[in-house]
Amino acid sequence: MISDHWSERFLLLAKHVAQWSKDPSTRVGAVIVDDLRHVVSVGYNGFPRGIKDDHRLTVREEKYPLVVHAEANAILNATVPVRGCHLYLWPFPPCSECAKLIIQSGILMVHAPKALIPQRWAMDVNRANLTLLEADIPTEFHGDV
Repeated sequence: MISDHWSERFLLLAKHVAQWSKDPSTRVGAVIVDDLRHVVSVGYNGFPRGIKDDHRLTVREEKYPLVVHAEANAILNATVPVRGCHLYLWPFPPCSECAKLIIQSGILMVHAPKALIPQRWAMDVNRANLTLLEADIPTEFHGDV
């Protein structure tokens, strides 16, 4: 189990990684950490490799079908298996699509700050949390980060 002190550090790292996001309206960062507290991978939301960061990033109808979420990028960019690792997210817990990837990849636990979820995502984030719980993957919410 990773201590609260280390969890706070990894959440702050996820917050830092979120600033690399290509999406100007929603900056999300993800950090995957193994049981030895080694950072295995990081990810942020943005278009896939080879897709230009252009005006589409400011148009929701064009952006959403193209953006790869931070969680997915962290899982895909890992150079070692993430089974048994912890996932730290900033600023929100995962959506339902990312929850499926988290489950399938074998991540053991999700950590996120206590945050007000935007209304347009609340139902999907709730569905994701229920899906993770059904798969025995808890989400730990941290305050004061």
